[in-house]
Parts: sequence; structure tokens; C-alpha cells
Amino acid sequence: MAIVGAAIAFAANAVSPRGLVLARNYFPTAVQVAGPAPAASPAQPGPAETNAVGAAPAPPVAESLDAESLQRADIDQAAALFRDPRYQAELVVFIDARDEAQYREGHVPGAYQFDHYRPEKQLATVLHVCQLAEQIVVYCTGGDCEDSEFAALALIGVGIPKERFFIYVGGMSEWAAQGLPVEIGERNSGNIGNAEP
Repeated sequence: MAIVGAAIAFAANAVSPRGLVLARNYFPTAVQVAGPAPAASPAQPGPAETNAVGAAPAPPVAESLDAESLQRADIDQAAALFRDPRYQAELVVFIDARDEAQYREGHVPGAYQFDHYRPEKQLATVLHVCQLAEQIVVYCTGGDCEDSEFAALALIGVGIPKERFFIYVGGMSEWAAQGLPVEIGERNSGNIGNAEP
């Protein structure tokens, strides 16, 4: 009876869009504890600097990306890649890892949607585009959102080289807050504006 139950559980996990990847380390922060990070941290802030950004510990998303050896992109890098002439030739590609409703509310102009929870709808298109791209910027909402990381890992898992990926950790929230162009509706809808952050 236990064997049958385990077989059913593994089968359900395999077909579930939110199934666990059994070979993935879901607790990477344990690996980072004994690293050289304390030596690289800035000096202790004085009383006037107690809220300094540099003094904050690395957020869990950043630690997770580091553990997976995924490159991060900040707002300046993401904007530069968006303006890169290679973007028009699809040698630089942006992948929006959010669900369809969020994507339609506003995304980076020309970005492809790839919801890793429901990959069957977009995987063929996104896979083809990623195979031809030189650099791939994956983003989600930003903050503690991990969907960009999971989407990148799903694409790496089907053969796209890890070195091509950049995770834009600021995500769509930061993109919109910086007043960068936002496309509403479908990809290449032409409905470009500045979304509310």
C-alpha cells in the first residue's frame, strides 16, 4: 500500500504545475552561512547611517540566485539591454515570468510571457526564442518574487545555457516606478505607456 501511495504522489508531483523539482536544493541559504560575506560587508554605520541601504543583509531572493549561480541585473543593466540594438533583432530577449493577467496589465515592451506554472502554453515559442538569443533577461514582479528564478531554471532545464540568463530582480514594479515604457495587453500590441508602479 505504501509503494502504491508513493507512486501516486510522485506521479501527481510530476504533472502538477507547482510540483517540486526533486533534485533542487530548496534551502540554499544553509550553504551561504559559512561564506566570506562578513568580510565583504561595509563598516558599521554611525548613528546618522542606521538606515543605510548598504548595511542591509542580502535578501533571500539574492541568496537563492547566488546559490543557483544565476546572474543578476539591476535597473541600469536591464534598461541598457532594453535599449541595446540587439533587442530589436531578438538577440537580447526579455521574458516576463508572471501570469497572463499580470502580463496584460503591463510588461516590458516586446517581452515574451512564460508562466512556468503553466508552461505548455508558451514553452515552444519561448524555447525557440531563447535558443537564438545571446542574452535573456527574466523578470517577475520584483521584491521577494521568485518566479523569474524558477522560469529561468525551467528553461535551463530544457537546454538553454545558464550563462545567457540575467535575473532582473527589481522586476516590473521597479521598471514602472522608474518611468520606463510599459506595453499593455498582448506582446507587440503597440499600446505603450508608463504604467502605475
